[in-house]
Amino acid sequence: MRVHHLNCMPFHLGVENVTHCLLVETDDGLVLVDTGLGLRDYTAPVPFVRAFMALNRVPRDPEKTAVRQVMRLGFAPEDVRQIVLTHLHVDHTGGLADFPWARVHVYAREYEAAMGPRGISVKDRFYVRAHWAHGPEWVVHSCAGGRWMGMDCVRVVEGEEVEVLLVPLPGHTRGHCGVAVGKGEEWLLHCGDAYIRDSQVGMGAGTRAFPGWARWVERWLFPEESVRRLRELRRVYGGKVRLFCSHDPEMFFRLGGR
Repeated sequence: MRVHHLNCMPFHLGVENVTHCLLVETDDGLVLVDTGLGLRDYTAPVPFVRAFMALNRVPRDPEKTAVRQVMRLGFAPEDVRQIVLTHLHVDHTGGLADFPWARVHVYAREYEAAMGPRGISVKDRFYVRAHWAHGPEWVVHSCAGGRWMGMDCVRVVEGEEVEVLLVPLPGHTRGHCGVAVGKGEEWLLHCGDAYIRDSQVGMGAGTRAFPGWARWVERWLFPEESVRRLRELRRVYGGKVRLFCSHDPEMFFRLGGR
């Protein structure tokens, strides 16, 4: 199993953060898990994206886009055949337009939340429809009895060396999912925005210092429901599964991210 760890949107919000994406080599081309921001976000952003980047102090560096990093690894952009999304918020979907030929896999509840009428939740404002205005080929999945490590799942990619699964972890958004990548006894679980600190799921005390106001925001953005599931997953299957979330730089670099 060969997996590349990419930071596709560095930002600073009280502390330095990353946007952790995966590039997975499979028997049938590359699979990209989340996309970070895309080239257009750096060259001609829509007003909401411009404001989002300013608020989060995102460096104006298009070399951090997934498409540029794919090329630096020696691949052609066209080698990315499939994209799997934890959810459809702005910092996870900006690169979709850089791979317009790719099939885009998403959980049905998340697709409905992003494409349907705007709700009253502030988190619904983080769906930026300009990111998929090019009309990608959506592959919308529903769980139908699949199980993985005691959790519901739907298999997205099935290969001899690696599988990719969507694992529902609702809370941050209505259809938020983790993405499991692996085979047999060795798995990575990209937990998306289910949590933001390792200590939330029982992995150490954490060394990042957060301002006091950030703890209130944390409880709002990362509800406890899925965190409890992940603590139990780590307790029972910790020898087989390595958990990480989208925005923790310590785990990103520990896993060999660049």
